[in-house]
Amino acid sequence: MSFDVDLFVIGAGSGGVRAARFSAGFGARVAVAESRYLGGTCVNVGCVPKKFLVYGAHYSEDYAVASSFGWTSGKPQFDWPTLIANKNREIHRLNNVYRGLLENSGVALYEGHARLLDPHTVEINGQRISAANILIATGGWPQVPDIPGREYATTSNEAFFLKEMPRRVLVIGGGYIAVEFASIFHGLGARTSLLYRGDLFLRGFDQGVREHLKDEFTKKGVDLQFKADIARIDKRLDGSLTATLQDGRVLETDCVFYATGRRPMLDDLGLENVNVALTDKGFVKVDQEYRSSEPSILALGDVIGRVQLTPVALAEGMAVARRLFRPDEYHSVDYQLIPTAVFSLPNIGTVGLSEEQARSAGHQLKIFETRFRPMKLSLGDFHEKTFMKLVVDAVSDKVLGCHMVGPDAGEIIQGIAVALRAGATKRVFDETIGIHPTSAEEFVTLRTPLPA
Repeated sequence: MSFDVDLFVIGAGSGGVRAARFSAGFGARVAVAESRYLGGTCVNVGCVPKKFLVYGAHYSEDYAVASSFGWTSGKPQFDWPTLIANKNREIHRLNNVYRGLLENSGVALYEGHARLLDPHTVEINGQRISAANILIATGGWPQVPDIPGREYATTSNEAFFLKEMPRRVLVIGGGYIAVEFASIFHGLGARTSLLYRGDLFLRGFDQGVREHLKDEFTKKGVDLQFKADIARIDKRLDGSLTATLQDGRVLETDCVFYATGRRPMLDDLGLENVNVALTDKGFVKVDQEYRSSEPSILALGDVIGRVQLTPVALAEGMAVARRLFRPDEYHSVDYQLIPTAVFSLPNIGTVGLSEEQARSAGHQLKIFETRFRPMKLSLGDFHEKTFMKLVVDAVSDKVLGCHMVGPDAGEIIQGIAVALRAGATKRVFDETIGIHPTSAEEFVTLRTPLPA
């Protein structure tokens, strides 16, 4: 059977664009459909704009530290519209970069909403296109609980485009998006409370990391309220909001920011026309080669609900392109030892197993930890501390996990991730000469394990 294209990709986010570009580079006829914005969540309402806001929020601390190094100036003033306008300009530039990447690769770009008509046919803007393979890469969407007043909630989709900086913010959630935005709003001057229904945020991270970040947030003045959740939101005549908690308390605020999870974006995709099975959580169910239960339809990225990180989607997109059009170069994505950063203030960087995961897996462990004040803060009355931790197998000496909370944690952990992937032992760390004076050198100077 003859098809119009060899691959039709629905969604021009990181994973979809990677699969499309390299498939075209391998000689395939490729088309991509995008209904919102080129670059997907990461470029437009995720990692990239979020880090711009984190940088902006951190300047409040940098200004405070500068005086201890002899710098004096007038009282700094923050202007939210300036930050947002500059962010928008850079995102627009990146949108065009993605457009250029596709067009220069020979990929046909269709801007509009694509729907599946059958296992080999897509309809977009009234046009039907047949494809040997169809790739679903539509990403995720913020999820807000179905409570009275949910229409007044703000999510990451809207937070990057607020006209004004809210004076008071309630951040709801306990994952990395929640702690990042709590840091952003607090650093930019809002009175910020973080509410989480559990005992402690960042479930799944190393317990030492979680507790250290809690302590640092408390020092900075972020109001942490655990075992707390909202029952309803009401809007007042002056535009402010009231949040009634499940325990009956009422909190006044200007913004209720929800970061309580993301769902797969499958709205009006035409799944009723094909045999694509979903998981019990609503994600597209795929095999190890990203095929759905409909053999001609594949899926990757956030929509399959495995590891929802941009670099992982890029790796999955590369794997799909190779399997379909360059099978001799194909290899599966290894989901072990994926480094992760959380751009809270202070940052978190982590790779490998947490202490809790390692113990559950049956490892006998040696744990190495350190807490210290970064050199940059030593000239003034600043109390933030950096936390570092190595999780080591006591039998093989292999380093199973590395965790950090502190400035530039993501930058430091990236290099250590290479070492762990290469199978580094604690002896290798010990025999590596440190760069002095840096925080990073602490990872190769840890000598005494914690008492068993």
